[in-house]
Amino acid sequence: MSETPTLTNLLDDAALLSLEHQLHLEEVLGSHTWQVDMREGRFEFTGDRPLVCTRFHLLGTAAPGPRSWLWGWANPSGFPEPLVALSASLREFGERYGIAALASAEVPFDALPGSPTEPAEVAYLLADAAKAVSGRWTFYSGQVGGGTRAAFLIEHPDFELPPPDPARVLRLLGQGLASLPLSDHRRALYGYAVRRGLGAMFSPDHARLTITGPAFEVVAEFDPQGRVASINGTATGRSG
Repeated sequence: MSETPTLTNLLDDAALLSLEHQLHLEEVLGSHTWQVDMREGRFEFTGDRPLVCTRFHLLGTAAPGPRSWLWGWANPSGFPEPLVALSASLREFGERYGIAALASAEVPFDALPGSPTEPAEVAYLLADAAKAVSGRWTFYSGQVGGGTRAAFLIEHPDFELPPPDPARVLRLLGQGLASLPLSDHRRALYGYAVRRGLGAMFSPDHARLTITGPAFEVVAEFDPQGRVASINGTATGRSG
């Protein structure tokens, strides 16, 4: 899985771990409201679980009028450099590997995979690419007026995932395979496993992927088209 990255590769690499982080974020926050002061560098949630982020990064904004995404580093409002430094690093990555959606200041919705039409979809998609590149996994987006969505990667110790357990992993994989627009099931499952710190090994013909974790094993079987045909988990009776 070490070939020159493409946007599609990045989205598959991020998809399942991204979903797990977003589900965990919902569990942590519960019912909530949010507010951000980008000049003061403060991002906080109020509601069931009041929380101030330890750090946050403005990725960009998705606007319905021009139907385009504008990266944070290119925003004419001129936000503080620490808030847009991560988006600038994505530009450098995009330039290095020829990924126009990361390298261009403004990206038309129609230029993205699946031609998304809603700002929220665009924000989620480009945040997934940002996650795969940056290794920061918790995303939040919110309305900032006129239907425009601002997208952030946010950090706090409470957003870190709990240790993997068989029921949670199987539930996550089943939900992700059923709901996410994955291009390459093998890549997505393998990428999730290695990024989650799990063991991952393909059979010689790549028709089976075995994922191993603390006291559990998950086996995915692939059909001739490379889609998951079945996935099953078992307790192994050993930890570590």
